[in-house]
Amino acid sequence: MKTIIEPFRIKSVEPIRMTTRAEREEKLRDTHYNLFGLRSEDVLIDLLTDSGTGAMSSQQWAAMMRGDESYAGSPSFERFKAAIQNLMPFEHIIPVHQGRAAEAILFSILGGKGRNIPNNTHFDTTRGNIEASGAMAHDLVIDEGRDPASLHPFKGNMDLAKLHEYMCEKGDSVPCVMTTITNNAGGGQPVSLENIQATAKIAHEFGKPFIIDGCRFAENAWFIKQREPGQADRSISDIVRDCFACADGMTMSAKKDGFANIGGWLALNDGDLADRARNRLIQTEGFPTYGGLAGRDLEAIAQGLTEIVDEEYLRYRIRTNEYIITKLDALGLPVVKPAGGHAVFIDARQWLSHIDPLGFPGQALACGLYKTGGIRSCEIGSVMFGRQPNGQEIPAAMELVRLAFPRRTYTQSHADYIIEVFGEIAEEKQSYRGFRIAWEADTMRHFSCRFEPLK
Repeated sequence: MKTIIEPFRIKSVEPIRMTTRAEREEKLRDTHYNLFGLRSEDVLIDLLTDSGTGAMSSQQWAAMMRGDESYAGSPSFERFKAAIQNLMPFEHIIPVHQGRAAEAILFSILGGKGRNIPNNTHFDTTRGNIEASGAMAHDLVIDEGRDPASLHPFKGNMDLAKLHEYMCEKGDSVPCVMTTITNNAGGGQPVSLENIQATAKIAHEFGKPFIIDGCRFAENAWFIKQREPGQADRSISDIVRDCFACADGMTMSAKKDGFANIGGWLALNDGDLADRARNRLIQTEGFPTYGGLAGRDLEAIAQGLTEIVDEEYLRYRIRTNEYIITKLDALGLPVVKPAGGHAVFIDARQWLSHIDPLGFPGQALACGLYKTGGIRSCEIGSVMFGRQPNGQEIPAAMELVRLAFPRRTYTQSHADYIIEVFGEIAEEKQSYRGFRIAWEADTMRHFSCRFEPLK
């Protein structure tokens, strides 16, 4: 069939409060034009993030009822651990309340002043936790990954030549090599299995552990199956296992491809490193068999990991983005191609070319989406990545707006509405003006900074 339907039925619904444009303009002013400050009840379609905001299955809700809340040694932890190790063959599984907690623990040990950590592209919290330790985060994605119009099938790939050169120059100061799958900051673009294995080989050649940020591992595996030679007849689960078999550890937010509202883990093979991480976990998160989570959350993740590798779900998930990108492309919008796994990305630098990059065109577009249609999105550009550790402002490599789709939450009519809103914006985009930042926090400013419109 040409129509790919949602592979689920809806058993519970949540009302959406309709708002007027005048109300939304007032809300923007009240929140100093920072969409993170909006109340969710004032949002019609919430695409701020795909993290922890989707709907869980009936089987997950059932599994939660057997959650054991024992402080230590809970059987819920054993089921959680077994579900992870079924897909990711790591020896030590350390639960945390979400992915950034895993990053904070890992880089409190591996980070520090004078150290350098390469990745295809670090996302905001990863970079924030690295820089908070005093270390430096460096992005080495292939050149095609910085070109929104490129049709390279694996735009999230690490540039292997650049990585090798980097390791030759800085290897003594590198505590680990990372890869993020999919490459969120670069448009949700996948990394090939071949590239993952080659990156691991370079890391190991220089005696460094290879760590995968695996938040969207199942979506990445789907792209490998669809696009990489020799992978079409393999199961998603087997591809996932191969992706992690060459790694020495991983960080994970289960709020993405764990199909859960909360949770995550740090997985490691090095026993000494794992012991240090567990000690830090006890200080900041909880005992190593619950890690800041309730037993019912561990159960929801364990069940979710059996559902996320379903090919019918993944086909529908990716097709949602392809559908919207095709329609927006027909409207003349510059979208990041090919379609990514979890979100649609708009090239705001190109579409709002009359706004200087340090006037934050992505923020201008994100505010316009909310003002016109009540859609909340997220700027991934110079607001998020422009300020350097020394305080200097440099335009980000790309000025993107991300429409991140919560899992199993919205239907095709919502997608069609989004497309219509962009059609409305196209009529008035030349009137858009940029912003200046009136106040910002010392780290990860995009979550809380305040904007003022430019005249």
